[in-house]
Amino acid sequence: MSGHSGASSGPKKARIEIIPLIDVIFFLLATFVLFTLSLSKIQSLPVDLPQATAAARPNADDEMIVLQVSEADTAFWNKELISFAEITPRLLNYKAATPNARVLVTGDDKARYGAAIRALDEVRKAGISQVSIETAYRASGR
Repeated sequence: MSGHSGASSGPKKARIEIIPLIDVIFFLLATFVLFTLSLSKIQSLPVDLPQATAAARPNADDEMIVLQVSEADTAFWNKELISFAEITPRLLNYKAATPNARVLVTGDDKARYGAAIRALDEVRKAGISQVSIETAYRASGR
């Protein structure tokens, strides 16, 4: 028989099969991810948060005064138009009458930065430590 049997007479060439290589890479990746997740244990502490009670809410007589700064020498004391010179005596009377004095300082579209700082200084001089500053726009006298 002098025919070809299908086998080549030279040396066989090596082939790299890509499918088993991809399988091995995915196995290593999955192993690495699972091992990494098992290393990081989340530790936490239980925290008991306080519950709001009626005593924590401000009383009706502890109302906050809204001091709105307006044009050069005008301001609003709870929607009442006053001159800037009246702010100090009113703050001192309010502080003397209210043990838990609170003031909200705000401004309208006509207010200047310097006038707001002067109002904050007057609140500080009156000895009122609970001061809030409103940064949202508020129309005059509101």
